[in-house]
Amino acid sequence: MSEKVTGLAEYQTSDIQMKGFKAYEVETRVHPIPIYGRRDFYKVCLSTGHTILNYGDRTIEIDGTFLFFGNPHIPYSSHIQSELMTGYACLFSEEFLKLYHRQGTQHELPLLRLANSPVVAVDEQQTAFLIMIFQKIIAEQESDYTNKDDLVRSYLHLIIQEALKMNPQDHLVKYKNAASRVAFLFLELLERQFPVENTNEPLKIRTAQEFAQHLNVHVNYLNKSVKEVTGKPTTVHIAERIAAEAKALLQHTEWSIAEIAYALGFEYPTYFNNHFKKVTGAIPKSFRAK
Repeated sequence: MSEKVTGLAEYQTSDIQMKGFKAYEVETRVHPIPIYGRRDFYKVCLSTGHTILNYGDRTIEIDGTFLFFGNPHIPYSSHIQSELMTGYACLFSEEFLKLYHRQGTQHELPLLRLANSPVVAVDEQQTAFLIMIFQKIIAEQESDYTNKDDLVRSYLHLIIQEALKMNPQDHLVKYKNAASRVAFLFLELLERQFPVENTNEPLKIRTAQEFAQHLNVHVNYLNKSVKEVTGKPTTVHIAERIAAEAKALLQHTEWSIAEIAYALGFEYPTYFNNHFKKVTGAIPKSFRAK
């Protein structure tokens, strides 16, 4: 039986780091705001539903069945519009990907060619074929076959080659009104600051006023637009996104709490501790200990 992830996708990142890949079936209920998360791994997913994808500096609207190729070096988030998103996903590490072309570099891989067109619409026949491939990957990850990693890489390569044949086309979103445009530009600008990768380059834009200045709008108009479109205030989006990045840094790095605090723009670790506890209900030290 395949593993099915309901709600927001939950998986053990330690499994991916140890095995190199992780595949699962997905059933995600509607979420009123963009779902952000640290992108430590490459991702290939086959999904059916209606979503708005913020990818790098672009916004892409998708409705139907599609393949999506996530690159850990390009920030992205998903704003689900339909009541239910279903499909399959496979995450794999950069090391796992590099092994495929031992004589080249990761930048020569066909997958990287899809970075400029990460979304590929698929028809019913293509969907049936791709479902079969994802199910084979899921089955292999539970098998005892000695060369299953090579087999999984072959399946991933097959998915990638199929996508390259499908002539992907982007569909830029048409904003319903000015408020939608401002809200999405805000979310794009917020996400563009992540992931934080250097303690010497702290976050530059952290307040609603600073975001408004960068977007050349009045802060009151920004707040009104974001609340109208997403249902949450600007400050809540900022606070939750910083807390999400803090979780990732606590889990995936050996930075001290003081270094993480500085990298996220807090003048003192105490301010960071208070912020983290307010948003998550835990203090950074206890979260890392878990």
